[in-house]
Amino acid sequence: STQSTWADETAYFRIMLDRQPTNNCLIMIQPTLYSYSMKAPPCPVLLDAVSIQPDAILLLDTFFEVLIHNGETIAAWRRANYQDQPEYEYFRQLLEAPMTDAQNLIKERFPVPRVQECDQRGSQARILYSKINPSLTHQSPGGNAYGGQQGEIVYTDDASLQVFMDHLKKLAVNS
Repeated sequence: STQSTWADETAYFRIMLDRQPTNNCLIMIQPTLYSYSMKAPPCPVLLDAVSIQPDAILLLDTFFEVLIHNGETIAAWRRANYQDQPEYEYFRQLLEAPMTDAQNLIKERFPVPRVQECDQRGSQARILYSKINPSLTHQSPGGNAYGGQQGEIVYTDDASLQVFMDHLKKLAVNS
């Protein structure tokens, strides 16, 4: 879709799509999202609002941008400098892991993507929120109640993938 970009940006993205190998094109079309937490080793997660957790670090790769998103709890611990204390060595390693992976992603990529780090609900988190499926919105049933649903509420008027699929099924059956 060229709806939210300038004409020269659209031309640039199309040229890049034509010049890149298939794997890079797939990342441009469907970004990848990895989760890092103390509960499990790094693993791919759904590009969905339920993947945003306060105790996890997310690594989003959109080909043109690489974003490291710290959950609320992780960000608070980082601001409290727990990573600098010897008894929290595992936390320092958790913070370093996505940064190391991000550096490995960008070192072979041209053009070099912009690498950013942000905290949950921070200003740069909008990059992540614009790419994920808004399965939890302010309009979701129980979505704005405390403890109602897991994940981050995304404030948008866009329809979630589930709403889109339900509408598509309804149109297919009625026609």
